[in-house]
Amino acid sequence: MFNKILIANRGEIACRIIHACRELGIHSVVVYSEADRTALHVLRADEAVCIGPPSPIESYLSIDKIIAAAKKTGCTAIHPGYGFLAENHVFAERCRKDGIVFIGSHPESIKSMGNKVEARQMMIAAKVPVIPGMQASASDVGLFAREADKVGYPVLLKAAAGGGGKGMRVVNKPEDLKGALEGAQREAKSAFGDDSVYLEKYIENPRHIEFQVFGDTHGNAVHLFERECSIQRRHQKIIEETPSVALNPELRGRMGEAAVKVVQACHYSNAGTVEFLLDQNGNFYFLEMNTRIQVEHPITEMVVGVDLVIEQIKVAAGEPLSFKQSTITQRGHSIECRIYAEDASNNFLPAAGKIHYLKEPVGPGVRVDSGIYSGIEVSVFYDPILSKLIVWGTDREAARKRMIKALSEYVVLGVTTQIDYLRDVLNNPEFIAGRTYTGFIPSNMSSWSPTETDGTDLAFVLAAGALAGQAATGGGGAAGASSTIPSPWETVGKWEIGSA
Repeated sequence: MFNKILIANRGEIACRIIHACRELGIHSVVVYSEADRTALHVLRADEAVCIGPPSPIESYLSIDKIIAAAKKTGCTAIHPGYGFLAENHVFAERCRKDGIVFIGSHPESIKSMGNKVEARQMMIAAKVPVIPGMQASASDVGLFAREADKVGYPVLLKAAAGGGGKGMRVVNKPEDLKGALEGAQREAKSAFGDDSVYLEKYIENPRHIEFQVFGDTHGNAVHLFERECSIQRRHQKIIEETPSVALNPELRGRMGEAAVKVVQACHYSNAGTVEFLLDQNGNFYFLEMNTRIQVEHPITEMVVGVDLVIEQIKVAAGEPLSFKQSTITQRGHSIECRIYAEDASNNFLPAAGKIHYLKEPVGPGVRVDSGIYSGIEVSVFYDPILSKLIVWGTDREAARKRMIKALSEYVVLGVTTQIDYLRDVLNNPEFIAGRTYTGFIPSNMSSWSPTETDGTDLAFVLAAGALAGQAATGGGGAAGASSTIPSPWETVGKWEIGSA
């Protein structure tokens, strides 16, 4: 087992990995940018190394600086979390070259799954269902037109090296194809440095179902069941749940078997996710594989009882999986809501500023994976995710009600969040009925607006926070960093309660 692990990430996922290291008795080292000097992961880690200016390209995306930090602090392994360099095969290869264990799969499988066209070809060979369409990228609009006529409109243009909805265009009629292709190529080039684009049939109103998978270096490959991730804004998930109400045991079994085939086809090791689209007729198609831990991994942990991050570390250390397919079962229902600093009433624009006061919900079946505290500055430089709220219930309705209660008790003052929006999604009759599709947000929430408040709650919460005093970080603390999180009195600045 490793004595010291460097965490090449920030925010809530870095804190989550620190927690796993602490449970295993492993010394944790984090890297941070100048903008993150007082970030929660810096306060909680055993050591912290500043690696540059706020810009990600000069800090969290700098392979040379991260490798240097690992060597300087004597780390024998690096956990990349999600985002940044987590799915960068060049980084994984560099770790291998420098004798540092990359806590993830090997560079070859990361590279093959990172290119959607190559992954698509591999899945066809493995007899995993794929969406009808092109088997290679192209630039000739005539070829795209012939393929679109073959599969039928509407069609979807996708960047071969893409992700996060960038380089994607839905085309409904032939006369729009040329302009959409040029736009997709430009966006793909800008986002990924690669303008390769391909075409596939557009599946209308599908569900987004992903399977958590795990492989090891001993030839074992399993799945840990599905997650329903259909509630999305701009192709980004905001609410996830497991199990999916759309899957019966027979369909779940077939999709799980297909997910394991993907693991075997690319000789994958460590944690990964196989994503499928499920159409309204019960047909499922391979979408992509994420070669890393997912943002929504906690809901799987809640229903199967496996700590996926600890398992990642053990598998990377050469241990076989601690479970077999026959021993993994689902129990109850879990829902996760991602808490973002963004304005849901203004096209989800990111919000920045100081969090003057934070109160996280607690109680049975409630978990918060967080990267924030009262007094922290939410930066403009990084993804606006603040935390993840996860609940468990004996069934879906129990979990839904528990999540609504937990969201009602979640207080973040100083920056705008979409907590009220999430609560209204969960109260929507279509969500309650389980009719969740990737088009849910535009179909059901387009007219949403926030509820007006009179400011009374603000005064109450500030007063309550003042009485709470200082909160501890939960142990540990990087050298040179404060071991306590500032109290509300120290962070709110000058304020007063005005008259009505």
